[in-house]
Amino acid sequence: MFRARQSTLDGHLAFRDAQWSGGCRNGPELWRRLKGQGFKGPLRVVAEWAMRRRRAETFSHQELQKVPAARTIAQLMTTKRDHLTRAKTVTLAVIEQNVPMLADAQALVGRFHAMIRKNAEMELEPWIDESRRSLIASFANGIANDKGAVHAAITQPWSNGQVEAQITKLKLVKRQMYGRAKLDLLQARLIGGP
Repeated sequence: MFRARQSTLDGHLAFRDAQWSGGCRNGPELWRRLKGQGFKGPLRVVAEWAMRRRRAETFSHQELQKVPAARTIAQLMTTKRDHLTRAKTVTLAVIEQNVPMLADAQALVGRFHAMIRKNAEMELEPWIDESRRSLIASFANGIANDKGAVHAAITQPWSNGQVEAQITKLKLVKRQMYGRAKLDLLQARLIGGP
């Protein structure tokens, strides 16, 4: 979780972490103990590491005292870990540890994404059955009710993404016109005048 200077402190990772866990939080004292173990780096390296470690733990502790909003939790659960900040990664790890049902739901959502990306139509039925017994049961029921469309989305090479983009553009233009979006005005704005 916490990175130090790779060239000097990594060789003493186990001892350093054991000392830190044992209560040695003072940079100079930790440096003296590390020197006794053969560490050849300067005091500055250990002092900077200890300061960054204290800051990270304080920040993480403060962040973990607050319960995130449901929307924030949903965002964390559906974002890839390599796109999260360190604080968000720590929050996600605490959520996964303390609420295993959310971790299971996250795994199911990840499997659904992978199934769509890989065009793995054979995994749809088992996924629906397993998801119906989880926190995403309503989503799984919606998928089951519209199984034909989902199956087509997985197996067919075409998409209606272009149509949806044009509809979104049309709605945006309509909103920008503050209610004056009659057909002739929309045509003039989107296509051009006759």
